[in-house]
Amino acid sequence: MITKLAKRIIPCLDVKDGCVVKGVNFDGLQKITSPVGLAEFYSKSGADELVFYDITASSDGRKLFTDILTETAKNVFIPLTVGGGINAVSDFDRVLKCGADKVSVNSGAIKNPDIIKEAARLYGDQCVVLSVDIKRQNGKFTVFANGGRINTGLDAVEWIKRCVNDGAGEVVVNSIDTDGVKGGFDIEMLKAVSDAVDVPIIASGGAGKIDDFIKLFKALPKVDAGLAASVFHFGEIEIQKLKAEMQKNGIPTRL
Repeated sequence: MITKLAKRIIPCLDVKDGCVVKGVNFDGLQKITSPVGLAEFYSKSGADELVFYDITASSDGRKLFTDILTETAKNVFIPLTVGGGINAVSDFDRVLKCGADKVSVNSGAIKNPDIIKEAARLYGDQCVVLSVDIKRQNGKFTVFANGGRINTGLDAVEWIKRCVNDGAGEVVVNSIDTDGVKGGFDIEMLKAVSDAVDVPIIASGGAGKIDDFIKLFKALPKVDAGLAASVFHFGEIEIQKLKAEMQKNGIPTRL
């Protein structure tokens, strides 16, 4: 039976120069494949949603590529969240017109925090996704910008609380410390965030095997979704097998 408590499984397409890429700790990016075919595959393979990040738009100081996004969105029949180079409300409008269901803002909100209030007012909280790249610095959870390249000095939990108060309807917590390492999700970091806010939390960074998702949802029932990239891209985890295992472990999911 489907319930509103069902945990979501979300593949992430990190796109650079029109290709899906993957690295470790946000570094050493390798090209994998075209996002269009991969998105279509996930749409048919039981993924609950899909995330599309143009990962160098902010660091390159340009707008998100819309041609590849439009082509990707045509082939996806599950909710699509899109981010990268979102610096103004006009960027929300452009991306939504390309077929996105939700818009993810990260570095753009750090540069212009009012973007969240403005976008939430125009499009609704449910459309505004705050994505936060977090790394431990001197024992504190600290926000990084521009694809993990710039230490902002911002306290991550306080930043997330502020943005949720301004209208962010969902938060993606990207742990730079565990990204691509495949040693499990950053439970400590995710707990700190999920204890602080009452909007859906998406865990990102660290998935290496099915059991990592089971541990995540059992340890932190308030976390709504698990996001991963390479373990899905390379077939190390099949989404249907993951969901069957979640169901066996009493974790609600849509099969």
